Amino acid sequence: MSRVGLYPGTFDPFTNGHTDIIGRAVKLVDKLVIGVARNEGKGPLFTLEERVAIIVAECEAIGAGDKIVVQPFSGLLIHYAREVGADIIVRGLRTSADFEYEFQMTAMNQQLDREVETVFLMADPKHQAISSSLVKVIAQLGGDVSKFVSTRVTDRLAAKAAAR
Repeated sequence: MSRVGLYPGTFDPFTNGHTDIIGRAVKLVDKLVIGVARNEGKGPLFTLEERVAIIVAECEAIGAGDKIVVQPFSGLLIHYAREVGADIIVRGLRTSADFEYEFQMTAMNQQLDREVETVFLMADPKHQAISSSLVKVIAQLGGDVSKFVSTRVTDRLAAKAAAR
């Protein structure tokens, strides 16, 4: 029996913190599905297709591509977890505020399906300050985001900023 993990998120943009969580989560499961949320309500900088392509490239670069599937999803997370056969939902935690939010989400997901567990991975201290929202703002205002995202993502952010 194979263990399937699901790491969901908007990933707009995909950061070094996300890479860290994926690198650690892939050790816990036989297959890791990275579910890229549509979530148009957040006003993503990158299109859904761009975010999927970025994550695929980043996973190939870290050498974890053979155990990882990257695909978009919409709707209720627990429904998507069932659809992909996930036993585990992987969530990264940076701060106590993240914990408060994730604690509520986990409690609700347990009410919806007790068979799917949520596993929290603490962010590496060097990534705790990184948030996609802040990286996006810094990039849009012309700041240097190279400490927070890969070179590939830095280039894509610069191109997006130049196009605006």
